[in-house]
Amino acid sequence: MADITMPQLGETVTEGTITKWMKAVGDEVKEDEVLFEVSTDKVDSEVPSPASGYLSEILVPEGETVDVGAKLAVISAEPVSGNGGAPAAKEEQAEAPAEEKPEAEPEPKAEEQKDDTVDEDETADESASDDAAEPEPKAKQAPAAQPSAGTRPADERPPSKPAGGGAGGGKVLSPVVRKLLAEHDLDPDTIQGSGAGGRITRADVLAVIDKGQQGTPAPSGKAGSAAPAAAAAPAAAAPAVRAGERDETIPFSNIRKRTAEHMVRSIATAAHTLVSIEVDFAAVDAVRKAEKDRFKVEEGVSLTYLPFIARAIIDAVREYPHVNASVGDNELVVHHYVNLGIAVDLNLEGLIVPVVHDADTKRLRALAREMADLAQRARSKKLGADDIAGGTFTITNPGPYGTLLTYPVINQPQVAILSTDGVKMRPVAVEQDDGSYAIAVHPVGNLALSFDHRAYDGAYAAAFLHEVGQILETRDWASEI
Repeated sequence: MADITMPQLGETVTEGTITKWMKAVGDEVKEDEVLFEVSTDKVDSEVPSPASGYLSEILVPEGETVDVGAKLAVISAEPVSGNGGAPAAKEEQAEAPAEEKPEAEPEPKAEEQKDDTVDEDETADESASDDAAEPEPKAKQAPAAQPSAGTRPADERPPSKPAGGGAGGGKVLSPVVRKLLAEHDLDPDTIQGSGAGGRITRADVLAVIDKGQQGTPAPSGKAGSAAPAAAAAPAAAAPAVRAGERDETIPFSNIRKRTAEHMVRSIATAAHTLVSIEVDFAAVDAVRKAEKDRFKVEEGVSLTYLPFIARAIIDAVREYPHVNASVGDNELVVHHYVNLGIAVDLNLEGLIVPVVHDADTKRLRALAREMADLAQRARSKKLGADDIAGGTFTITNPGPYGTLLTYPVINQPQVAILSTDGVKMRPVAVEQDDGSYAIAVHPVGNLALSFDHRAYDGAYAAAFLHEVGQILETRDWASEI
């Protein structure tokens, strides 16, 4: 028998949400076969089974969030009978407390009644409260498949670390929620939780941060940390839209919800400004066309415009380092390394930004190879959390769709994101040796830089973008291949 637990999907990941079970109770499972999908605040991943056997229990249903290391399911060596013996036993154990209660027993006090229905999570809540009765020890039992009225889902377990001693006081809060509360000096008692049993979720905290307000100010330890969000006046809430007879409602997927949270937070935080230039890609295109077949054979990937642009950005950052930075508390934190994020489209259903770490140490071949590998793993859900962590500058590439000019939203906590728009053959004026000009047809496209005006001014951004364009137009790219 093997226990399936929530894996550690990256050094900074503390909890995950089960988005889909690939097997049902009673199904045969083979080792390394995908067993479930999990979503974290970093990445969505498919998790393989660590052993072969039969899925005898599913302890955490789809849509529930648990801490890393929490028990999710059980795989047994022998087939389970019917719908699985374990779930039946689980129901019997769940009903046991109710059977122990005498029929003629008078209505219990609030504290006593709670003791008969709480799970381990509520026990943690009560023990942290001064006026709550300490619950009696409970027999070890698997969580019931369906919680009864007035109880929390059994899979909502307490966090792996005690809730006390940090942000949240006696409340049961996940590590991610506690970290957000501490970073923004938020008082959890002023936040209405939308999770099971009123639990405060990550989305609840982000909503408060985005609005830049809370019910009661928390004691200020780092008043400046929440200033960017607080500075933005909260917009009036838009009226709720209700679907009509001819409308279709499509629930947001997890990646859609996470993207929405991140984009709204970025708009509320950064002073977005756009600067754009036109680039003649003739020098790049000559080398790309001449070398693409050999490059495909040697590296196994297509030679697109993207690695050339990435290489130009990396070199331009050396001259204009402030574009590769983050805004701190009344300071600019300049990163003296380039972790280059590349936005990847997931079949038009969402975006994810895997990161080429230490991109400034890699030449064009290595960049092309690693970017292609990250994109392929992103689309097949093979990325780990560390593959999308730590980015310092991001490129988004809508160019294959022939876009003219894109104004992208900054990927926080970075201060800039560059869009590569469509490259098309266009007539250009080319200077001749004698100083005259002739008309030629070259591949031309726009590069657009969305930057945070808090970090630097438009002249600095324009100078950086000009440098990128000059590198693309004048470098001897054949030496890079």
